[in-house]
Amino acid sequence: MDVRIKNYVGVALVASLAAFAIAGLWYVNAYSKSIDPSSLRSFSVVGEGKAVAIPDVARFTFEVITEGGTDLSALQTQNIDKANAAIEFIKSKGVKKEDIRTEAYNIVPRQEYFTCPLSDIRVPVSCPPPKIVGYTIRQTISVKVRDFAETGAIMAGVVDKGANSVSQLTFTVDDRTEVENAARKEAIAKAEAKAWELAAAGKFKVGRLISIYEQGEVPPMYYKEAYGRAFDVAQTAPSPELNVEAGSDEIIVSMTLTYEIK
Repeated sequence: MDVRIKNYVGVALVASLAAFAIAGLWYVNAYSKSIDPSSLRSFSVVGEGKAVAIPDVARFTFEVITEGGTDLSALQTQNIDKANAAIEFIKSKGVKKEDIRTEAYNIVPRQEYFTCPLSDIRVPVSCPPPKIVGYTIRQTISVKVRDFAETGAIMAGVVDKGANSVSQLTFTVDDRTEVENAARKEAIAKAEAKAWELAAAGKFKVGRLISIYEQGEVPPMYYKEAYGRAFDVAQTAPSPELNVEAGSDEIIVSMTLTYEIK
């Protein structure tokens, strides 16, 4: 009796060990696939989604450039006064404070260099260092205009208030989230449909989604031909009566989905 019980216990133990080993192999295999999707038989599909974006913001930059002698404090005061006058004018046209930003403020010294004679080894010649004869101050300010009807008047007005150049007029969507989401949903739907079509054609089943990759396409910014260059006081300033047309653009999003093949 004791021998038969021992045999049963031995068989049960071997069976348990075998089951444990099989479970371990299954777990290792499943885990390796989860951390290394390339170990699966898989295929990828690409879908492209488009959504029309209507620009709601006109952006441009202007510069206030002040050049003079060595009295840096006086030059800074002149530059700040002109920039502030331009900013106050922009605000008076309905532009909010948060839509006006100083992009850069640079002070560049202008130096005078001396031409020194060639030195003789026996008679060393002392050459004076460059001398600062003045400074150039350049302040760059960017502006967002949400009322396109005021764009021409604002650009012309900042020149009247002392800006030396106006450039980089562009039209864009201030918040692209909603438009991008619409394009993304369309791209995913197209990719999913393509996956099932390929599976039907290849006579296999679509498994779980392994990975998803998005590639967005940034729409080109619109540059009006009239503002393709900077305007300075010596040139014709932008006309306040100019009608600006923002047009429209397509936001394009490409989605790549990778599925397991069953």
